[in-house]
Amino acid sequence: MKQIFKSRFRFIVIPILAVAFVFLISYLVMLLWNFSMATIFNGVHSINLWQAMALFVLSKILFGFGKGGRGGGPPWSKRKMRDKLAGMNEMDKEKMRTYMRERWCDWQNFQEDKSNEN
Repeated sequence: MKQIFKSRFRFIVIPILAVAFVFLISYLVMLLWNFSMATIFNGVHSINLWQAMALFVLSKILFGFGKGGRGGGPPWSKRKMRDKLAGMNEMDKEKMRTYMRERWCDWQNFQEDKSNEN
């Protein structure tokens, strides 16, 4: 399997697999739409494969490509940050903590300041 991704053959196989994946997801969207939406709601009609593909692409554009949330992002960025933090001494770590508190607002101190104002 590793040899496929290292050879020139990957320039043929990967696009074919990507197109097959899009068609498979679109087919699943079509089945789910026709099974659920068309039967639950009276005025909603069944859709075909091309409409399902357009619906899938539209939802990806509107709602993103699944990178959000806590812990999102590629694993190599987390590993890079973990390695960077492991190489810091205590003084550098404290500087970073101070910067992050100032930059992203220390909510505990923020709530204490709010309660002191009242």
